[in-house]
Amino acid sequence: MNTNAMLDRLEKVKQTGPGRWMAACPAHGDKSPSLSIRETEDGRILLYDFAGCDTASILVALGLSLSDLFPDKRDHHVKPTHSRIPARDLFALIDHESLIVLLAASDFLRTRTIDDENMARLTTAVRRIGKARDYVSA
Repeated sequence: MNTNAMLDRLEKVKQTGPGRWMAACPAHGDKSPSLSIRETEDGRILLYDFAGCDTASILVALGLSLSDLFPDKRDHHVKPTHSRIPARDLFALIDHESLIVLLAASDFLRTRTIDDENMARLTTAVRRIGKARDYVSA
């Protein structure tokens, strides 16, 4: 089951962050949302009721089973969609490598040539920027 299908079964759902929600717990007379729902990078759904209901009671109230909290086993080869590298580190890498590209372009415009050492460094910079882009969009 995907997270949206589970959220559709709940009341008073409010997103609290990327992949995180609060909702009224269906296992008890919840007047204000006490059920925390989180979708992990690998597609698992985590439930925690701050009022104390256990996961089994919540699932029974939703008409679901424990297996509904886990992604379809056929999709185990799918990569996580969220980066494990902090965004600031990716930006720092891209910033540094972009500076290398800028310096190489400046040298080329001035001399109209690039020596082998600078061409190798330019190639590395372009490859690293591409990997960072691919990592973010994976």
